Amino acid sequence: MELDSLSAEDFVRILCETDASLTKQYSALLATEDVTLDFTEDGVRRLAELAFEVNERTENIGARRLYTVMEKLLEDLSFEAASPGEETVVIDAAYVNGKLSEAAGSQDLARYVL
Repeated sequence: MELDSLSAEDFVRILCETDASLTKQYSALLATEDVTLDFTEDGVRRLAELAFEVNERTENIGARRLYTVMEKLLEDLSFEAASPGEETVVIDAAYVNGKLSEAAGSQDLARYVL
C-alpha cells in the first residue's frame, strides 16, 4: 500500500483491527499501572482523522503517524500512571481534541511534535 493512499478509514482499521494494534498495546502497557483505557469508536475515529490531517499538511509518514499521535495523546497519562490507585480513562473524541487539537492545528507544532 502506498503511503499517500492511506485514508482516515485505513487508520481506523489499523488502530483497531490488527493483532498488535496501538490501542491494544497502550491498553496493555497502562494496565500494568492499574490504568484502564476505554477507547470509544468516536475517539478512535478522531485519532485517525488527526493523524491523516497531519500527514496531509506535513511530511506523509503513513501509518507511522499513528504512533506519534498516540504517544502525544497519552504522554501525560503515561507519566502520571505511577500514581497509586486504579483508574479508567475514556478516550473519546472530546478527550482526543482536548489533548491534541493545539498540536494538530498548528502546522509548526504538528511538524515537530506529531
